[in-house]
Amino acid sequence: MASSLSPVEFRVPPVDAVALETRVADLSTRSIKKAAKVQGLKLAIQMMDLTTLEGMDSPGKVRQLCQKARQPLPSRSDIPACAAVCVYPDLVGLAVEALRGSSVQVASVATGFPSGRTDRVTKLREVQLAVAAGASEIDMVIDRGAFLAGRYGAVYDEICAVKEACGAAHLKVILETGELKTYDNIRRACRIALLAGGDFVKTSTGKVSPASTLPVVLLLLEAVRDHFLETGRMVGVKAAGGIRTGKDALRYLVLVAETCGDRWLSPQWFRFGASSLLNDVLMQLEKERTGRYQRPTDFSAD
Repeated sequence: MASSLSPVEFRVPPVDAVALETRVADLSTRSIKKAAKVQGLKLAIQMMDLTTLEGMDSPGKVRQLCQKARQPLPSRSDIPACAAVCVYPDLVGLAVEALRGSSVQVASVATGFPSGRTDRVTKLREVQLAVAAGASEIDMVIDRGAFLAGRYGAVYDEICAVKEACGAAHLKVILETGELKTYDNIRRACRIALLAGGDFVKTSTGKVSPASTLPVVLLLLEAVRDHFLETGRMVGVKAAGGIRTGKDALRYLVLVAETCGDRWLSPQWFRFGASSLLNDVLMQLEKERTGRYQRPTDFSAD
């Protein structure tokens, strides 16, 4: 099927890598302490998609993860819930039941995650089944083979088709930036996702290295900011893969605030894909409260 957009629509200006990385280095020196640090760490929890995407995922593991997303630290009522739990499609119904009555959303990966190497009919059916089971968010992977072969229209058309299959569910478009290799490729893939109607652009599946990096997330933030200025439509950014510490999370929040402004400092517009990150953030919050670090074993395994 031919794309409804002309190739010129997918053109993007080249990325000034030196300027991008210099900007990140400058913003990474910002120091956040005391009350602002506590506020930032709590906001990071509210932005987390607590994730388990392993072949050995079991109903018990998913239920435990859902309970942790609802109440990350049972001994403290001031700790907010996470934004979402992200699971494979066959576990969506279980997660929906475990999270019933909470504010935590259920996200499902789809479209042949993580490789995307399956036919479109199967991809769309997977999306439809996840939404029918109760997923309110879909994390799709783009066809990187098509993108790297220059078939940008095919990538665009597939995102459009998945967006339609999502219905009312929000669509996060995973670019898998570690496989796209260059900043120019990442900027072009991001533009395609924005033009196709993605509600979020997401860095990575977490299965490829490098995953999320500060320069790449800055590039995505600049893209969604410029898209908003051009069209008036806000789009979110999800940083996923390799973000393990509270200090890392705060650096990302500085990027968001300085690039897109306070409107994007919300779970509605910025997310972390997280597994090990939550425990470190909880450890940092307990350190701020008590003046000493807790043992890692004081927090439940994700």
